[in-house]
Amino acid sequence: MTAPANDTVFTWAAPPLKFGLGALDEIGGELAASRARRVLVLTDQGVRNTGIPARVQDRIRAAGIECEVFDDVAVEPTDVSIDLAVKWAREKDWDAFVAVGGGSTIDTAKAVNLLTTHDGELLDYVTPPIGAGRVPDGPVKPLIAVPTTAGTGSESTTICVVDLLSMHLKAGVSHPRLRPTLALVDPLTTVSMPSQVTAASGMDVLSHALESYTAVRFDTKPAPADPMRRPAFCGSNPISDVWCEMALKLVGSHLRAAVHNGRDLDARYQMALASTYAGTGFGNAGTHLPHANAYPIAGMAQGYRAHGYPEMPMVPHGQAVAATAPAVFAWTYPADPERHLRAAELLSGATFTRTDGAEALPHVLRELMADIDMPSGLSAFGYGEHHIESLVDGTLKQTRQLAVVPRQLDRAAAADIFRTSL
Repeated sequence: MTAPANDTVFTWAAPPLKFGLGALDEIGGELAASRARRVLVLTDQGVRNTGIPARVQDRIRAAGIECEVFDDVAVEPTDVSIDLAVKWAREKDWDAFVAVGGGSTIDTAKAVNLLTTHDGELLDYVTPPIGAGRVPDGPVKPLIAVPTTAGTGSESTTICVVDLLSMHLKAGVSHPRLRPTLALVDPLTTVSMPSQVTAASGMDVLSHALESYTAVRFDTKPAPADPMRRPAFCGSNPISDVWCEMALKLVGSHLRAAVHNGRDLDARYQMALASTYAGTGFGNAGTHLPHANAYPIAGMAQGYRAHGYPEMPMVPHGQAVAATAPAVFAWTYPADPERHLRAAELLSGATFTRTDGAEALPHVLRELMADIDMPSGLSAFGYGEHHIESLVDGTLKQTRQLAVVPRQLDRAAAADIFRTSL
C-alpha cells in the first residue's frame, strides 16, 4: 500500500483588528457600519463591575442601536452556563453580538452565536470523539470581541472551549465561522486585571505562541482526503511562525512587569500586543500537548481555589496550561532542537546551544513561572499519583491538539509527563 502524500498547503486567517488606547470608544461606529439595530453584549459579573460593559453599552446606544447586556457568563464556561446563555439569547432576535471579557466570555459568545443561528445543542458541534463534530452549514451573526485580558487570543480564533461537567472534561468546538467579525483590542481594558489573573493569562499567551511554534510542520502531515475540510489546526507554518516569535519576545520582556505593576501601561500595551500576535499564530497553526493536558487538569478540579478569581473550585486555564509545559517541552525537544533553543532565546534574551540540550527551554519557563508566582506543579491543585491515569484518559481524547503534537504520543509518555509535573 502506498503511503499517503504529505500536505503541501496550509491555511491562515485572522479577523480584522482594531487595536490601540481608546479603541473601545469606536465600537458604536463599527456596529452602525454593519447596519445592526439590536445588539446583545455578553460579559461576566466581575467584568461588569469594572464599568467597561456599561461604557460599551453607552457607545452602542449613542450610535442609535438598541443594546442589552447579559452578565451571567461563567468564568471557565461549562455546558450548563452556555446552555443558560443560549436560552436567554433565544428569547429575542439579535443582529449582532459583542463579547466583553476574557476567553470565557468570548467563547460563550461564539457558542451563543452558533446556537441561535443553527439548530441542535452544543455537544452536537464538539470535536469527536467527545462530541458529534457537526459543522455549521450556514453563516452566523456578526460578533465583535473585546478582550479585557491579555491571554486567550480567543478574539482571533475559530475555537470555543467548554467544560463538560458530566464528563469532568474540557473540550472544544472549532470552525472558521466562529471566528469573530472584528477583534477590538484596547489595552486600557486590561489595567484592572488582578496580579494572578495577569500571570495566568500571560502564561496562556506564552503557551499559545510556544506550542504553535513547536507544532508539527504543516508539510509533514498527511494531505487531507477532502481539501475543503482541512483541519483548522494545520501545524506550524511560515506565517504563524513570525507572529509566534514576536509574541515570545514580548512575553519574555514584559510579562513580569505587567504582573508586578498592573498600572505599568507600557507593559499592559505590549502584553495586549503579544496576546494578539499569539492568537493570530495559534489560531492557524494550533496548540498541542500543554493545552491537551490542561483540559482534564481543569475539568477534574475539585478543591483548588485561585487568587484573583471567583470563589469557586477551579484551575484557571493559564495555570492548567503552564503546569505541564516544562515537562512537555523537555519531551518534544528531540523533534526540533533548534526551534526549542530559539524559543528559549526569545523568551530570555540569553544564547543557547545544543550543549544546553533539552533542559534549556524548561529552565527558562520555570524561572519565569517562579518570578510571577505561578503554582508549582500539579500537586498545588490537589493532584497526586492516583490521578494520573484519569488525567491521561482526558488528554488522549483531545484529538484536535494531538494532531499537531510534534512527537508520537502514547499512553506511557503522557503518564510520564504528568508524573514529572506533579
